Amino acid sequence: MRVFVAQLNPTVGDMEGNTQKIISALEHAREKRADVVVFSELVLCGYPPEDLLLHPAFVDAQAQYLERVVKASQGLFAVVGTVRRNPSAGEKSIFNSAAAIQDGRLLGFVDKRLLPTYDVFDERRYFEPGKTSKVWEYQGQRIGITVCEDIWQHAGLVGFTNYACDPVLDLVAQKPDVVLNLSASPYHFDKPSMRVKVCASTSRTLHCPVILCCQVGGNDQLVFDGYSLVVDQEGRLRQVAKGFEEDEMVVELGALPAPCHFKYDAIHDLYHALVLGVRDYMHKLGLKKGCLGLSGGIDSALVACIAVNALGKENVLAVSMPSMYSSEGSRTDAELLVENLGVELLNLPIHSTYGALMETLAPALQGQTPDVTEENLQARIRGTLLMALSNKLGHIVLSTGNKSEMAMGYCTLYGDMCGGLGVIADVTKAQVYALARYVNRQREIIPASTISKAPSAELRPNQKDTDSLPPYDIVDEVLRAYVEDFHSPEEIASFYKIPLDLATDLVRRIHRAEYKRRQAAPSIRVSKQAFSAGRRFPIVQKWK
Repeated sequence: MRVFVAQLNPTVGDMEGNTQKIISALEHAREKRADVVVFSELVLCGYPPEDLLLHPAFVDAQAQYLERVVKASQGLFAVVGTVRRNPSAGEKSIFNSAAAIQDGRLLGFVDKRLLPTYDVFDERRYFEPGKTSKVWEYQGQRIGITVCEDIWQHAGLVGFTNYACDPVLDLVAQKPDVVLNLSASPYHFDKPSMRVKVCASTSRTLHCPVILCCQVGGNDQLVFDGYSLVVDQEGRLRQVAKGFEEDEMVVELGALPAPCHFKYDAIHDLYHALVLGVRDYMHKLGLKKGCLGLSGGIDSALVACIAVNALGKENVLAVSMPSMYSSEGSRTDAELLVENLGVELLNLPIHSTYGALMETLAPALQGQTPDVTEENLQARIRGTLLMALSNKLGHIVLSTGNKSEMAMGYCTLYGDMCGGLGVIADVTKAQVYALARYVNRQREIIPASTISKAPSAELRPNQKDTDSLPPYDIVDEVLRAYVEDFHSPEEIASFYKIPLDLATDLVRRIHRAEYKRRQAAPSIRVSKQAFSAGRRFPIVQKWK
């Protein structure tokens, strides 16, 4: 039996476009003489549809488009992810389903049984859980069908819930010859290796190969990395599709290729996740051009590189906005980067604007000692200029703050936080440096001096980030341990050998900056726990 794995990049709500992709894949499957075609979870409407699912017309439209897919399935057994109405009385009116289709006929559905409601997932908000696991027989082969989360608990990799059933164990008595898993598993750092473990656990229990078809592409803040895969009955990896792009994979069940290893480069994938996130966020919104403030620092340099890879150099505008505190080295670094990337550079000094605003404020600030107010004013001037360019020229502002700064609140509302998309807001400072070195792996694009110099906002004479923050390696350790792994300040202090009062202070800063992050641009989620997607903490609280 030949299985065609259709790894597609659907757009949420674009059922016409998604259906055309599905039908095109069915045609390719016939050309490859495939018997079975498997698609990803909710491929018909795109994942995650969120509150579009509350609109009856959105749900009803999927049944209409599914009819077109059924008619296009001649000669094939196809499994398509879709939403369907719950025909029985239940808590919820719809299911997250896999439609089983054979040769122009809709055979029935397999409904997702385990509905994640943690991290970025909120499926119990919308869906009724399925009741049974099913196997379909085709060409003498018993095909088990599961939907994403249905195989994760079995591997022991679900950390936030304990479901009442295990769909994998429920399939044991049905003795499938192969299991297909329709997945919309969002990327985060080092996620692909987890999927291999999940599929291997299922295959060893059921003594049959497992084929996982994963969605690819960016939808809002989530990036889906693809890497659809096949493991044999012993849990050995046999085939892997491409990452971060659409792909088609033909699996010959009777003649699987030799076992292989996942050649996974975490920084390579992190970079490509950010590029794909920017590209799809812009293009799926019908937008082409982006602009950013280019300071000569490492954060804005990295964002400029990502933007060029995502949008093309002709669609990126870099804006230099030097003040009286901007160093000559930073201006030179910005100019050299622009030359290396081939993007347009607009120079808008802010000296006179800052002077005029300080003159206006002088009566109100008389007798006050200069402090962060004057620093933030410079950042807000720059934010205003970027937003004006966005309004006039149609460029989306790409904000350049990183996760470490966002965690500490080391950012200015309506200043450097302005923007339509936070490109690296889920990337720690340590990862920023690693990504910069990745960009320069073949030739120097980001100037070496940008990477080697001490980080500085350059909002006052001789300013360094370490004037206001501990070293970033300490910030990143506490950030990862507290936000991603939920460790207490006491545990963090003990493990990382740092003073308890420092760990406690950094945790307080994380919570104190919650109000800023609520007003930040949407950002691309690339970590286990992003501030902008999946993490829900109150602004007003007394716990920390």
